[in-house]
Amino acid sequence: MPHSANATPSVNPVTIYHNPQCSNSRGALQILRDQGIEPTVIEYTATPLTAPELAELFAHIGQPIRSLLRSKEAQYQALDLDNPALSDAELIAAVASHPILMNRPIVVTGKGAALCRPPETVLELL
Repeated sequence: MPHSANATPSVNPVTIYHNPQCSNSRGALQILRDQGIEPTVIEYTATPLTAPELAELFAHIGQPIRSLLRSKEAQYQALDLDNPALSDAELIAAVASHPILMNRPIVVTGKGAALCRPPETVLELL
């Protein structure tokens, strides 16, 4: 494709909400790097998101909040998060207080946001 002096380079910033302990998260990060993309890496367990940030991120993904939670975590059961009476706001507050509850990795690009399980799902966002 010819390059014109007037052409604007396409900018597609990529962010990954990453947990280095998670093989799926490490896999998605490696796929991004293999594609020549060095994303902004947010280790959300070290730097937790606030409830408003989580609400915005989860809304961008467009899936039910419960599908973005790690239901097998001990804290999930301890906090009774499978209780259907809990609102989305209550679920988000629980994740803000206990970041390990957020399923990962979540990748955000100019094409959208998704929970990338399996890691190859990230390719759909590029």
